[in-house]
Amino acid sequence: MTVTLSVEPTASAPALFLRPWQTEDVVALVTAHRDPLLRRWLTTSLVGDAEAHRWIDDQIEGWATGLRLSFAVLECGDKGPGHPVGHIVVKATDPNEAAAAVGYWTSAEVRGRGIASRALEVVSRWALGSQRIMPLARLDLLHAVDNHASCHVAEKCRYVLRSVLPARPPAFPCKGHLHVRMNSDM
Repeated sequence: MTVTLSVEPTASAPALFLRPWQTEDVVALVTAHRDPLLRRWLTTSLVGDAEAHRWIDDQIEGWATGLRLSFAVLECGDKGPGHPVGHIVVKATDPNEAAAAVGYWTSAEVRGRGIASRALEVVSRWALGSQRIMPLARLDLLHAVDNHASCHVAEKCRYVLRSVLPARPPAFPCKGHLHVRMNSDM
């Protein structure tokens, strides 16, 4: 199954194209993961092509099982979509509650240009709306308390701060913010 989403351009930002990750994305993925700021916030850091290939295979498997729906985020230029500059994922967490977690990142080259919030908004609407792969009523967004940029993205996309969670080392060494968006918040 191939799902693609698009975000219209604005007066100050180009259109975005979201599609599942592909094996051709290895170079862009490894390049993005070289960024120290990105590595600071991620639980998985990809340092080489072999790791990136395995990660992309996991994303493809996630689509096949319907449990991990991940998108490469590409900026569109005059010649169409470029290389991936970001990532958005919807991961099943509790099928009894029709809930999933969302996560995202943008590469250093485009950070601060509103790509994360624009991509997260379109994926959130899709995940809580029309898609039937993983019927959802709630999306949870968790980030480290001191990741102010992620907090801003969450708030901009109408994810309500629900609670502050304690650290859970080693996977999550810092306290976290749990933001929530319900399908009734559309």
